Amino acid sequence: MRRTALLACAALLTGLLPLATAATASGAGEPAPVPVDRFEGEVPFAEPPAGGIFTWGGDTDDPPALALTARDDAPEGEKVLSGTYEISGYGGFTHEFPAAGPAQDWSAHQGVRFWWDGRNNGERIAFELKDGGAHGGASELWTTSFTDDFTGWKQIEIPFTDFTYRTDYQPVGGIDHVLGLTGMWGYAVTLPAGVKGDFAMDAVELYGAADQSLRASVRTDSAVYPVREGGAATVRLTVATTGEAPLDQPVTVTYETGGGTASGADHTPVRGAYTFPAGTASGTTHTVRIPTRKDRTAEPAETIPLKLAVTGARAPAETPQVVIDAHGLPYLDRRLPVHKRVADLLARMSLEEKAGQMTQAERGALTEAGDVAAYDLGSLLSGGGSAPTPNTPEAWAKMIDGFQLRTRATRFQIPLIYGVDAVHGHNNVAGATIMPHNIGIGATRDPDIAYETGAVTAAEVRATGVPWDFAPCLCVTRDERWGRSYESFGEDPALVDAMETVIQGLQGRADGRDLDRADKVLATAKHFVADGGTAYGSSTTGTYTVDQGVTTVTREELEAVHLAPYRTAVERGVGTVMPSYSSLDLLGDDRGPVKMHASAEMINGVLKDRLDFEGFVISDWAAIDQLPGDYASDVRTSVNAGLDMIMVPYAYRDFRTTLVDEVRAGRIDERRIDDAVSRILTQKFRLGLFEQPYADTRGASEIGSAAHRAVAREAVAESQVLLKNSGGLLPLKPAQKLYVAGSNADDIGNQSGGWTVTWQGASGDTTPGTTVLEGIRAAGGEVTWSQDASAPTAGHDVGVVVVGETPYAEGVGDVGNGHDLELSPADQRAVDTVCAAMRCAVLIVSGRPQLLGDRLGAIDALVASWLPGTEGDGVADVLYGRRPFTGQLPVTWPRSQAQLPINVGDAAYDPQYPYGWGLTTLTSVPQGGLPALTALGAAAGAAERAGAGEAGRAAVTKARLLVQQRVGQDVTAAVAKPFAEADHLLLTGRYRAAVEKLTAAYRAA
Repeated sequence: MRRTALLACAALLTGLLPLATAATASGAGEPAPVPVDRFEGEVPFAEPPAGGIFTWGGDTDDPPALALTARDDAPEGEKVLSGTYEISGYGGFTHEFPAAGPAQDWSAHQGVRFWWDGRNNGERIAFELKDGGAHGGASELWTTSFTDDFTGWKQIEIPFTDFTYRTDYQPVGGIDHVLGLTGMWGYAVTLPAGVKGDFAMDAVELYGAADQSLRASVRTDSAVYPVREGGAATVRLTVATTGEAPLDQPVTVTYETGGGTASGADHTPVRGAYTFPAGTASGTTHTVRIPTRKDRTAEPAETIPLKLAVTGARAPAETPQVVIDAHGLPYLDRRLPVHKRVADLLARMSLEEKAGQMTQAERGALTEAGDVAAYDLGSLLSGGGSAPTPNTPEAWAKMIDGFQLRTRATRFQIPLIYGVDAVHGHNNVAGATIMPHNIGIGATRDPDIAYETGAVTAAEVRATGVPWDFAPCLCVTRDERWGRSYESFGEDPALVDAMETVIQGLQGRADGRDLDRADKVLATAKHFVADGGTAYGSSTTGTYTVDQGVTTVTREELEAVHLAPYRTAVERGVGTVMPSYSSLDLLGDDRGPVKMHASAEMINGVLKDRLDFEGFVISDWAAIDQLPGDYASDVRTSVNAGLDMIMVPYAYRDFRTTLVDEVRAGRIDERRIDDAVSRILTQKFRLGLFEQPYADTRGASEIGSAAHRAVAREAVAESQVLLKNSGGLLPLKPAQKLYVAGSNADDIGNQSGGWTVTWQGASGDTTPGTTVLEGIRAAGGEVTWSQDASAPTAGHDVGVVVVGETPYAEGVGDVGNGHDLELSPADQRAVDTVCAAMRCAVLIVSGRPQLLGDRLGAIDALVASWLPGTEGDGVADVLYGRRPFTGQLPVTWPRSQAQLPINVGDAAYDPQYPYGWGLTTLTSVPQGGLPALTALGAAAGAAERAGAGEAGRAAVTKARLLVQQRVGQDVTAAVAKPFAEADHLLLTGRYRAAVEKLTAAYRAA
């Protein structure tokens, strides 16, 4: 999915430049306005920690372009701040005070104001402040907004009382939830997303005089108080002050219940008043108890608002609600079969509530936390990098529990199903166990390790309160120029099929009976269908070249290559399926390319009807926006095509409203809605969310544990593919003196790749783990480390050069979109320098093959290390012979980019290394030539007839090793084609035919 970490830049708002000392207006008793920014050039454009103005955004194209522009109509001075923007995710700018401080005291003022050049476009502009903390990156965010519904210059005045504490994102998780105003670090402006526009702004200043209501506030300990019928809720009212000073005036809170859905028969009405006297310490709490009454009637949940009126301080941002839990209704009876619970609940729901269940929003896009209940949202997600701060398992669980609490205020208290892209471990969480990407798992050829990595991922994900994982990707990658190719297990559908044991690792048994366990999650088969077959140059998304493009195939090829893994996934009971952004062009149907999110033929006809998929279909990130037509058409087309839940990260309000309108207009049949909601509710019941909506954190201590990392380490070792090993250079010996170089030897971010902590991933120390260099050092022996190979090379026995790619995700990583398949110039120099000076092993850490050209001859040992994740020790394990090399190529390794696409089964097939190639160590290679192959063929045939898979695979493996020894590095087209086809036959259980193909390769060598 295209993911952005919505509003998740740690330096979102980080302060202001020093302010002038406030002067008192003569005789007015009110401080004179204090300029914050005149935009005359006195404030530089500068990044933190320096003071100045800087931009930010979710993607590289999201930050606006800013300039100081001279204008005759400038409200103040000669220049204004002007800018242009076209934001797909989020973006804006910050005026920051230097992190070295000091912060500013704004507590003497009423608010902040500035001039805005209106465009009358109806867009809302967010304006935010940073309050308290050690510096701008460690302070609290307080937010408000204004609407651009005017033309020309207008002075926008915002009293500090209008700012509310941000509940969706806080840089440090919050401090005291009080807008103190004594330690202010700056302001920021968030510009509208999804539109192209420009703006101008001038003269930011503080105005007016403050009173205690700006320095003191009353807050409640929660916004929602669920209580069982007959129980009592306790609401805690807390008074807090700027700087924790005692109150200098009394603060009175008047409270009264009433106005909700509960009647007087459901609770004892409560009203009263409490005064916190002058001198009361900040943090003092008063409790209000609201009793409920018990009767014998089965009822939905009912609300009892506690209305608060506050004098002398700011009132809470929300009216707290006591909620009498739903009770006595059949859908709440866990003893009933799931289908009966679903039918009972569905029959009670309104169209609006059903539409809400079909709506999924990005958690950071919630305008108000209460929107979860107000719009009956069925799901929230965290896009890549969309994490709480601090990014810890505890903070994740607390955040998600807070969202689940909001669902308690709805009639039927239907829990959210929260989703994440845990595509190689719980990769959004810093400190989680990061597995090899799928391309490395495919290289293992080990269904058991695929299962184990899925099980560890599920346990870590569920322990943070997340019950749903947008994985695995069942794409069959057919062109390594695709930026998502590393998300695939390989180019052969039989290999992808074999690795689908990961689904059971994630979900448990195929009938869904394990989904309510604290270590299992709902899995997602993606991206349906044929996303791995898109043609180079067919994409129309931005600068992408392959991703989200068009796959043109015959129906036969579609069935055999791209659809086959989904048939297996359905048989394995996968709970959800996600369509692809890409388009499918079936040869012979004369329809041309059809976006998968609009393909009723494939979603309704093939997936749901023919394959009998019983789970629900979830759209990709804002994918319906790519459909032709207006928004109503997008909604209508996608839902009628079979989408059950729509991922509308920012547009959840518009989507829900439009969906309801389309049903009422008769353009979407309500039976289609009922089908979608039934599918969603079924999975929520199976997950046990109605009984346990909150995080079960008993397994949180195992996140990133030694036991989980041991599984990842084993997967890493099995994923290493030894392509060349002249003179038996590998395994290394501890007594050898090593020279280690290359950009990826000591970079945990590079070896983990994209989808690690952030969507695109990043180089550097992004998450705890062991780099390849650290693994080598821990293995023993003397090591010289020189990233650029500038250190003297003399006196070393062996060089190990670790090179490859830097992180990317999705179409951002497409070849032709700023990427290629060549090593960087620095890596090329490192290889050339080290391999010219000593015997050398080159490790390529990448998500796809890298082209070595004429360098291959100078390299003694070559290893495809893929993207191993956080456990570099696993690489060292095979380098030093603690484990044998057993990995095999999951994709064909081309000689040149001109050969792409190149795949097993192609009529013309002449690669550098064929699909399935992989040398071994610590294992004796069979001898005997053709007679031995004949005997192995007979053994393979006998095993096949007897259904003895293990014996059949062993016979084929021995034949493969024998052939590889014969071929050496002289891989010709006559050798490569049957060799690659043999591995496909092996994976489909045709052992005798596989040995026959290997025998043909042997004869051609």
